[in-house]
Amino acid sequence: MSTTYHPKRHLTGNSPKSIATAAISAAALASAALALAGASAAAPAGPAAVDQTVSQLQADGYQVIVNKVGTDPLTQCTISAVRPGQTYSRTDSGAPGAQDDLVTTVTEKTVYVELAC
Repeated sequence: MSTTYHPKRHLTGNSPKSIATAAISAAALASAALALAGASAAAPAGPAAVDQTVSQLQADGYQVIVNKVGTDPLTQCTISAVRPGQTYSRTDSGAPGAQDDLVTTVTEKTVYVELAC
């Protein structure tokens, strides 16, 4: 049995719809990468006061979830980790000034602060 080359069969993946889907996927992945980089950049470099770190993360736009291990008061706790959480975004067309471009907007970002007490 011989196989015949049909050019139209190989072009089906290049339709405008599949190109738009690829562009939206790329934009979503890029925004997720930026969000993860921002959360890791917000992590403290050394021992820091818990309330100061939480306040700074909230000022940077993060919803902060604190996980505490131990029974000491927060003043005795140290930050053992800062982990990125879920980031929610939406991609819109027709944003003011964007002409026909798609614009991805981060609507919410979460970060987890782990404490050892």
